[in-house]
Amino acid sequence: MEFRIVEWLKAVFLGIVEGITEWLPISSTGHMILVDEFMQMKITEEFKALFLVVIQLGAIMAVVVLYFKQLWPFSKKEKNFICKDKFSMWFKIAAACVPAGVIGVLFDDQIDELLMKPMVVVITLILYGVLFVVLEKKGIGNNPRVTGISELTYKDAVFIGVFQLLALIPGTSRSGATIIGGMLIGLSRPVAAEFTFFLAVPVMAGASLIKSVKYGMDYGFSLDGNEMLLLVTGMVVAFFVSIVVIRFLMGYIRKHNFIVFGWYRIVLGLILLGYFSL
Repeated sequence: MEFRIVEWLKAVFLGIVEGITEWLPISSTGHMILVDEFMQMKITEEFKALFLVVIQLGAIMAVVVLYFKQLWPFSKKEKNFICKDKFSMWFKIAAACVPAGVIGVLFDDQIDELLMKPMVVVITLILYGVLFVVLEKKGIGNNPRVTGISELTYKDAVFIGVFQLLALIPGTSRSGATIIGGMLIGLSRPVAAEFTFFLAVPVMAGASLIKSVKYGMDYGFSLDGNEMLLLVTGMVVAFFVSIVVIRFLMGYIRKHNFIVFGWYRIVLGLILLGYFSL
């Protein structure tokens, strides 16, 4: 693939979009599909499918860097170097991964073929935007029973994992679905958001691994220099943008609710509905 500066700039832009939309409840996959609709990269469809998933690894690393102390289960201060609370949290994260993990592995190809379409994104943008507004208007999350990650139960984790299934539909937003699920069962907004961030690490890493293995088995495990450059560019940009966005979101939701994101989804969905209906 011949190197083109324009394609590199597109990779930078997609990395920015990924870094912003992965953590805000507005759907990263949905925005990536829509951006691709208006700004197509001149790469193969197979590599594009790989690129759009694998650049999420940059966003994952932002979570690891920002929350390393909360995620790393070993400590010299603890007896036997094992922090039981953190190991318990990882087991809860694993439990939450099961529903979407099983369905994602079994039906990955069908989901790509049937649901990776602009109109699907438009519908889910509007639908879940309305849901956010309605739930916030009803005061869901104003009197939480869970105000710390350590208070989460396995039942809570599995329930959030079931809600994560909704995110298999493009435009839903993985963070949006899990945050809504968490708030419905009594998690505070910051706890729901943090657990969503932690849950993203194995989920997105697993999705990237599956997509990479499938690509390698079908088209070979080697990428040319330009393809590798595009992937690395997208991941690095997504990493730095994610650092900023995660910090912003955690500060924002301690003082505000999610209504603004709900209205954003509705307005964007309606604009796109008009566009694709022409």
